[in-house]
Amino acid sequence: MGRTYSDAVTALNTLQANSAVIESVRKAGTSLNSQAIPEMIEWCRRAGYEPADFDKFKPIHIAGTKGKGSTSAFVSSILTQFLPSSAQPNALFHKIGLYTSPHLRFVRERIRINNEPLSERLFAKYFFEVWDKLEESARTKGEPIDKTAKPSYFRFLTLMAFHTYIREGVDTAIIECGIGGEYDSTNVIVHPSVTGITSLGIDHVQLLGKTIEEIAWHKAGIMKEGAPAFTVPQLPAAQAVLKERAKERSVELRTVQENPFVAGIELGLEAPFQRSNASLAVKLAMAYLRKHHGPKLVANPLAKFVRGLERVRWPGRCETRREDGIAWHLDSGHTLESIKLAASWFAGHISRSLQPESSSTKQATSKRQIRVLLFNQQTRDAPALARALYSTLRAALKDEQPFSHVVFCTNLTFKDEGYRPDLISINTDREKVEALKVQKGLRDAWKELDGGSGEVEVKGSIEEAVEWVRGLKAEEGEGEEVLVLVTGSSHLVGGFLEVLESGKGA
Repeated sequence: MGRTYSDAVTALNTLQANSAVIESVRKAGTSLNSQAIPEMIEWCRRAGYEPADFDKFKPIHIAGTKGKGSTSAFVSSILTQFLPSSAQPNALFHKIGLYTSPHLRFVRERIRINNEPLSERLFAKYFFEVWDKLEESARTKGEPIDKTAKPSYFRFLTLMAFHTYIREGVDTAIIECGIGGEYDSTNVIVHPSVTGITSLGIDHVQLLGKTIEEIAWHKAGIMKEGAPAFTVPQLPAAQAVLKERAKERSVELRTVQENPFVAGIELGLEAPFQRSNASLAVKLAMAYLRKHHGPKLVANPLAKFVRGLERVRWPGRCETRREDGIAWHLDSGHTLESIKLAASWFAGHISRSLQPESSSTKQATSKRQIRVLLFNQQTRDAPALARALYSTLRAALKDEQPFSHVVFCTNLTFKDEGYRPDLISINTDREKVEALKVQKGLRDAWKELDGGSGEVEVKGSIEEAVEWVRGLKAEEGEGEEVLVLVTGSSHLVGGFLEVLESGKGA
């Protein structure tokens, strides 16, 4: 095996669970269990670490259903304002880590330092350091050194991220949970500096449970005695569970309301719902700074907080990209709640695009304005997500046809080359993908929703979907900007960005 970044990605992909395994777990209703953390601790030990070793990077641990990635990005952006600069030679930090999931275009996006993804060189270096340690441990124990000598995909990346942050000597690392909290592989953290729980909703029911109370129980698992804990306003049932679990762990849980200070800032992530995430991030960052750097804090760190909130960048989340005559609105929402938020965000853009018109002209324009939905969700209840999207936009716009055109595609990146290696996912049913089974089902469901009044297309790849939208603009969009919402899956948004950056789909 070679030792390049490409070799690392190829090896990493062998640790993914295939679609048959995923489906058997779903059917069995297997949940995350109490053996998950002991198993992860054993993997850490095989790599040469005890959980307490991760105290070195003073982790900020964040869980939640919606907004945990954005909140993590806000915290990282705030803290990086305290890095060295010409105006600030005696800085509080030199390196800030950020571990998130999933990635969009490159797997190395998951492991960041000072808001930048690891370079290909460093990713390959630290990947194979962990890979080799695990194989050596297996060899010493007389075990085979095949894939059974390594943990699953996410566990491996978590272990690699923690290894990277120790080897790189980061001052702190913001760690986003993968699924849940109590049994999530990131929860080998023993002494977090501070913990945060973002908005909770129903998701991953096969693993976390079907009720908000069960889900809240899992998310609350990251709270640890000695670490300040913060959350946002939750549903009463969820809030009650969080409070009870905090009490059990001798943790004071504080609820963060939307901060008026945040409302006056032009956030780097523009959607209105991001103000709640930003408010939580402000509390987490300040709690961390007071805990570890209280005496060293500048007299008024407010300017740095403002700059951090303004400069945050989180591709694929409430992001707008423009090209000649097309405004692409990207959001990787993939739950019922996040899809509704994405729809509301897009509705706001539509409303602003119509504002200059008089009310009579506005109504006429809205009927002929070209609005396109580019959508996919390969593994969840895709029709339910599409219905939520349609209902939210219909209500917000008071329009029975929120989209003039709809295109459903697979997550296949390119029509000829297929997936780029970082975007390969073997946990989907290949036969269903090739037969466009999900996309055809979505097409039929959508036609029922809008009475067949809109044009609906099915495409086999993201490249072909982008090509179709651009062709639509060329044929019908003269003189006006075509508004496109790309949503439903981080895999779709990541593949879409790859197509755009590659210059294909023309």
